[in-house]
Amino acid sequence: MASKLILSSPNSLLLQNPNLQHHNHHLLLKPTTNMASFPNLTNKVKAFSIKCAATTATPLSQSQDLEERVFNFAAGPATLPEKVLKKAQSELYNWHGSGMSVMEMSHRGKEFLSIIQKAEADLRALLNISEDYAVLFLQGGATTQFAAVPLNLVKPEDSVDYVVTGSWGDKAFKEAQKYSKPKVIWSGKSEKYTKIPSFDSLEQTPDSKYLHICANETIHGVEFKDYPDPKNGILVADMSSNFCSKPVDVSKFGAIYAGAQKNVGPSGVTIVIIRKDLIGNAQGITPVMLDYKIHAENNSLYNTPPCFGIYMCGLVFDDLLAQGGLKEVEKRNKKKGDLLYNAIDESKGFYRCPVDKSVRSLMNVPFTLEKSELEAEFIKEAANEKMIQLKGHRSVGGMRASIYNAMPLAGVEKLVAFMKDFQARHA
Repeated sequence: MASKLILSSPNSLLLQNPNLQHHNHHLLLKPTTNMASFPNLTNKVKAFSIKCAATTATPLSQSQDLEERVFNFAAGPATLPEKVLKKAQSELYNWHGSGMSVMEMSHRGKEFLSIIQKAEADLRALLNISEDYAVLFLQGGATTQFAAVPLNLVKPEDSVDYVVTGSWGDKAFKEAQKYSKPKVIWSGKSEKYTKIPSFDSLEQTPDSKYLHICANETIHGVEFKDYPDPKNGILVADMSSNFCSKPVDVSKFGAIYAGAQKNVGPSGVTIVIIRKDLIGNAQGITPVMLDYKIHAENNSLYNTPPCFGIYMCGLVFDDLLAQGGLKEVEKRNKKKGDLLYNAIDESKGFYRCPVDKSVRSLMNVPFTLEKSELEAEFIKEAANEKMIQLKGHRSVGGMRASIYNAMPLAGVEKLVAFMKDFQARHA
């Protein structure tokens, strides 16, 4: 049985004698160690204790597992896969024997290059992205891309079309007004953003350079199940809140952008997938940090990127591949969505989802209570049951359950059981 010797300077003593093994900032003596082999030890340590290693405290990782995690239904930053968090935890202090954390690496060093290159390769595998497209890992969130898209793709006098199915599509349109001549060819505002238009009915501008959509509206819970074909120009999509939740035919798009903090990583990373022939035509006023050409030529390393966030995205991509890819991920998401929407629809009006059934999001499920005065109590009781962040966006109220890839089925099952119990007590 190993013995533990607690010393004031373990690292220096390790260098002096290889019989000492470093473990959790203490020193473990090998069973055959003879104290006589340390003649100067008593001069360096005033007091020490020898303990059986079996009596040591529970390792940190085990003690943390004893703490119950909540089911986090936040819209973003959102819950991350448990396996990914534990993997990052195990690699946090010393990444792959490099002697440093990912947070300490040079972004131009071989260690981080291997991380970002694998992240890109895995993302290309997940979405079947061809070499005709550049993959960029940027900063600034999808909101920055509201400006970057028109700055890179068109001239100030160019016409562009926007389909506005929610708050984020509206924000993108308003930002584009500064750098182009955008036109809203359809808006769901009058119907409180509960629908998506028939593509055949869209009156696209004849000389439009691109058609912009928000593939999934996080606030209102409206999701495109298919995508329109631009009569002119290219299709551009903000996919922030359903990115990597299902297969997508990237070849249909000129550009896709997404903030990472919903489905694929922590906040701070924005992913842009853009056709290479569209790069290099930025307006003269385009800031260097918004110029796709600069980032493409420098492989997303023009400046220091969000290194740890990219590393986390890479772990998520690897995990999604291990699950069988996005077809399998979509099946799980549909199962969760069906379970929650069925609970709402079968509640006889106690719960209501305003979104047209054909375009309900599998990522963000907004709902209200027939008795709106009970909503605060619903949110409070759910939090007491370790289901948090169920309050709807401040602009629409009610409740919203975001059930991204990393939300386990058990979380949705628990929420549905709670909803039925709450209804039984308050109907």
